[in-house]
Amino acid sequence: MSEEVSGDVRREWRVVTVAGVGLIGGSFALALRQAGFQGRIIGVSSPATIRAALDRGAIDEALPLAEAAAQSDVIYLAQPIERILETLSVVDATVRPGTLITDAGSTKHAIVERAGQTIRRGRFVGGHPMAGKEARGVQAADANLFQSRRYVLTGSDATLEHWVTKIGARLVRLEAAEHDRLVALVSHLPQVLSTALASLIADSPEAARVAGPAAADMTRLALSPYEIWRDIFSTNAGEIDRVIGDAIARLHSLRENLLSEPDMQAMFARASRAASQLRQS
Repeated sequence: MSEEVSGDVRREWRVVTVAGVGLIGGSFALALRQAGFQGRIIGVSSPATIRAALDRGAIDEALPLAEAAAQSDVIYLAQPIERILETLSVVDATVRPGTLITDAGSTKHAIVERAGQTIRRGRFVGGHPMAGKEARGVQAADANLFQSRRYVLTGSDATLEHWVTKIGARLVRLEAAEHDRLVALVSHLPQVLSTALASLIADSPEAARVAGPAAADMTRLALSPYEIWRDIFSTNAGEIDRVIGDAIARLHSLRENLLSEPDMQAMFARASRAASQLRQS
C-alpha cells in the first residue's frame, strides 16, 4: 500500500537491481537487508564479482542488465562514473515506466546531465553516499557502511529517501553543480594533498625511519587506487583545479607567515575551530 511521505508517494520496492556489486553496491544491498527490505535483489556485475556477492548474501541472483531492468522497481548504479554514464545511455530502453534509476557516483553534474538527456521512461535521482574504504570489492562490503554518513540526493523520491534514512544515513539535498563544488574541497582535495605528501616522502625514503602517526594519518588516502579517482578527476576537473589553486595560495600564506607569530597563531586558531566543527557535525 502506498503512503504519503513529505508530499510524495512512497512506492513499495519489490525488486532492486544493483549494477556494480562492489564495495558501495554490495554495502547498499547488505544495508537494505539489515534495514528490513524483504524483496529480491538482483546483481549486475562481472562473473567473479557475482560469485563473491552471492557468497556474501548481498544479492539473490544475477541477470544481464536489460533483463534485470525490465523487472525492477529501482536500479542502483554503483559502477565507476564512466560506466554509469554508459549505462544511463542504454538502461532506459528496457525499464518499465516510472522505474526509479539512481546512482552512487562521486561526481554529479555529468551524471545528472546525461540522465536528463537519456532517461524518459524511468525517473532519475542522483545520489552520492559519503562513505567508503581504501579496500575495494564486495568482499569489503559492510551493511553498516552508511551509518551516520551523509548521503547526498540531487532530487526527490520518497521511497529512496525512506531507505536512505533506514540504512542509517543522513540525507542531504544538493543541486548537482553545488555538490561537485563542495566535494572538490572536502573529498577530492584531501586525496590530492595526501597523494602529494606521500610522493614527497617517496623522494626521501630515509624519512620513514622517523615517521609517526601524523604521516600515517595524512597519507591514508594515498592508498586509494588511481582507477577509482581517474573518473572523478575527468568529470570534476574544473572544481578540483580551483581548490588546488586555493590550497596553493593558502600554503604560500603559511610559508610567508612562518616567522610571524600573530598571523600563524590566528591561522591555527581558525583551522582548529573548523576542524572541531567538522567532527561535531
